[in-house]
Amino acid sequence: MFVDEAKIWVKAGDGGSGCVSFRREKFIPKGGPDGGDGGRGGHVYFEAADDLDTLLDFAGKHHWRARNGGHGQGSNKHGANGEDLTIRVPAGTLIYDADWDLLLKDLDEPGVKVQVCKGGRGGRGNKSFATATHQTPREFQPGKLGQERNLRLELKLIADVGLVGLPNAGKSTLISRCSAARPKIASYPFTTLEPVLGIIELSDFRRFVMADIPGLIEGASEGAGLGHDFLKHIERTTIIVHILDVMPMDGSDPVDNYHAIRGELERHSQVLAEKQEVIVANKSDLDPEGEQLAHVREMLGPNIPTISAATGQGIKELKELLWQRVKELRAAAAEEKAQEEGRSKGPGLV
Repeated sequence: MFVDEAKIWVKAGDGGSGCVSFRREKFIPKGGPDGGDGGRGGHVYFEAADDLDTLLDFAGKHHWRARNGGHGQGSNKHGANGEDLTIRVPAGTLIYDADWDLLLKDLDEPGVKVQVCKGGRGGRGNKSFATATHQTPREFQPGKLGQERNLRLELKLIADVGLVGLPNAGKSTLISRCSAARPKIASYPFTTLEPVLGIIELSDFRRFVMADIPGLIEGASEGAGLGHDFLKHIERTTIIVHILDVMPMDGSDPVDNYHAIRGELERHSQVLAEKQEVIVANKSDLDPEGEQLAHVREMLGPNIPTISAATGQGIKELKELLWQRVKELRAAAAEEKAQEEGRSKGPGLV
């Protein structure tokens, strides 16, 4: 089951209370106060993991608590600090404060870790209240309460290439040809009901991640069909690959279909509108004379690659083309990040 949204309640551990105790040992009269302080409550962290791709763990568990701190004890024994709680989520998870509708952190890279709730501080024992004029204190402090929050988690899959197109355009067949992913494939629309990730392996240890989302239809940006719920998953992709069926079963014009889906992407967000796009003409085996392909290239550009996901024609060349695009954009992103880090360090701090 693919789960990309969840609402949960998290609470850090409460601090332990301080202790009221007096030293009582043989031959040591008036031993004085020896009550220890309470331990700190555990913090709550979120950490992005690269071995998770869904928020399924939160579907049946809505309350998450860190451990409380231990109470102080006699003989100046400090209470144990509560164990921190680290909640692992897929990379690409956005953490919102549900009460304030405020984005707390975007865990956009594996290994990123953020503290969302701070554990309560432990209370002071009576030993810490002792002074020269107040030698037998009986005061102590209770532990502070740990922070708690209502959170909303939203997952946006991280992939290099995102496949878009009408239902039955051949997206699922393509990703099954290119990777080990095995989405459902059938001759009726909307066989893909949830996003599918596939790792594309090339020679010389080259690889990139491809995401297939459910087919889009006109009006998807307003909630029509299934695509509206999953459009957010291609916002993080490096490249959008628009799979164009050159021989639609309903006899529609492929060029009109392209513009309809393109309009939905632009209406959904400006982020999608500005992403690099590769148009791919699929089902060339159904157009042996190349008439439809010629029409598509005349209207949309002469360099549109053509494939047949069903027969495998052009798949190898397409993977190489996508790899080159991904490689160039990765290098540009790395250079931009390095420049930003250089600017943040300031002059003379290289």
